[in-house]
Amino acid sequence: MAQDSETDSPKRKRRGTSLMVWLLMAMLIAGLGGFGVTNYGTGVTAIGSVGGREIDVNQYARALQSEISAFGAQVGTQIGVQEALTLGLDGKVRQQLVTAAALDDEADRIGLSVGDARVAKELTSMPAFKGTSGNFDPETYSFTLERNNLTKAEFEATLRDDLARALLQGAVAGGFASPAPLTDTLYAYIAERRGLTLLALGEADLPAPLPEPADAELQAHYDANIAAFTKPEAKRITYAALLPETLAATMPVDEAELRKLYDERIDEFVKPERRLVERLVFATEDEAKTAKARIDAGEGFEAIVAERGLKLIDIDLGDVSQADLGAAAEPVFALTEPGVVGPLPSEFGPALFRMNGILAAQETSFDDVKTDLTLEYQQDAARRTIGDRLEAIDDALAGGATLEELAAEQKMELGTLDFSAQSDAKIAGYPAFREAAAAVQAGDFAEAVQLDDGGLVALRLDEIVPAAPIPFAETRDAVAESWRKEALRKALSARATTIKTEVEGGANLGSYGILSVTPEIARDGFIEKAPESLLPTVFKMAEGEIQVIETPDFVGLVRLDRIQAPASEGESAIALKGAITAQVEQALSQDAFALFSAGLASKAGITLNQSAIDAVHAQFQ
Repeated sequence: MAQDSETDSPKRKRRGTSLMVWLLMAMLIAGLGGFGVTNYGTGVTAIGSVGGREIDVNQYARALQSEISAFGAQVGTQIGVQEALTLGLDGKVRQQLVTAAALDDEADRIGLSVGDARVAKELTSMPAFKGTSGNFDPETYSFTLERNNLTKAEFEATLRDDLARALLQGAVAGGFASPAPLTDTLYAYIAERRGLTLLALGEADLPAPLPEPADAELQAHYDANIAAFTKPEAKRITYAALLPETLAATMPVDEAELRKLYDERIDEFVKPERRLVERLVFATEDEAKTAKARIDAGEGFEAIVAERGLKLIDIDLGDVSQADLGAAAEPVFALTEPGVVGPLPSEFGPALFRMNGILAAQETSFDDVKTDLTLEYQQDAARRTIGDRLEAIDDALAGGATLEELAAEQKMELGTLDFSAQSDAKIAGYPAFREAAAAVQAGDFAEAVQLDDGGLVALRLDEIVPAAPIPFAETRDAVAESWRKEALRKALSARATTIKTEVEGGANLGSYGILSVTPEIARDGFIEKAPESLLPTVFKMAEGEIQVIETPDFVGLVRLDRIQAPASEGESAIALKGAITAQVEQALSQDAFALFSAGLASKAGITLNQSAIDAVHAQFQ
């Protein structure tokens, strides 16, 4: 059954081309030209099949590369294939290709296709194939496909399948309507607002101060919470470190070099008088004069900016010097208080300039910054010195030198620490050290690790220190702090319960402390310094009800003052209901399509060739 392109709706048209355009553009952006996944030594050309449709190895390789590149762009760093496999990106790609193959197989079975005219129309409208004139260019088309190891027949067949698949998808996923009761229920849930009053309790709200704990109480608290006072399992690590801040003090200083550094950065230390300026550009001199006359007559500058469809941030030049303003500099800098001058020439045309503030000239002498420059100079010299020693340190370690020998020879700091996730030693503050310490195993050869400040460290695992309780005498202060925190929470909880009973008996909540009143808030609202459990509790309460809110770090009471039902009419109600309806219909559509495509794949039968899949992965190594 052929389906001509002219009969398709615009909505279906977009669906029909989305996958192919995405795939093509992803290939171009990722630079996949000549990927060359054409032979794996076994003659296998597919990683599997769904029914009568095969999933080509090239198709899988390109789709996987595109997914890896897209994920890397999303997280801000490119990842390798092993990381991609660990994250399950390969499984995601295969699932997408299986779904596509299932739809293609079904389209073949029922005879669904599109005509040549439709394929040609879609192909010639693709931006990737347009030349410098903005129109479809056959040479660009041929070159692009060649760069991506595709023939015209392959690409056009894939495009035809994509369009036919979109028709099938549109038939299955289109036409869903959100049930009115569901929309109304969701709207009522989302749009409901509640007003509340919150009383947060602290130690000052207790009728009496907390007593000082006896040693027996602290010992009992220690025993009952021994896990909190136990050192975790740790790695006892010996390290040799060479840090710029340690070495810097030994670096000689050349004052001539310091003065040269000062001169090179003179703009930081000597700043001319500046002005805080806004510039409003006009198309003609007459328009600018008219606007200036309105301002002189008392009309606000902001009103004219808004009239032009602009915001103040759009015209803000920040703090500028005379050199920054060109021909407009003299009139602007002649102002001794905030005001508007113009029209004056600018690079974009006649403009009005508003001066909002004067920044006095600043000059910091060499003597004033000499100490800071000296420190920077020495630290930079220390980093260079450490870099020069890197090869010698690597050679010494490769030659079997111990850390103790290395530290003595290279004048490095030698130290030992018990490393765990909770380690707060200075050296453990370096991410590179923490990563190396977490990875080191018994028997590993020490290697030089570069730190982010230019330093170096080499480390060795001496032994695993098992978890063990910290002796009570060593942690008594921490035990006392923990006991006090728990005692305070219990006392505040009891006080909150008492207040609740008294308020329910007729007492005024405001007589127990400072109240925080929130007249109206939604379920997803935010109240500063309140626990996350507050709003879920509030939206379960009856009007006028009072509840105790208690978490490890908060104790208080909340009273529900009023329940505001959602508006049944108005633009906001209509807009929110429309958004809910669209989301429900989209969810129904997606669910229906997912069930349909899964059913097709299951019925047609899925086969995957793990050897071919592994061969594709190997090509990325």
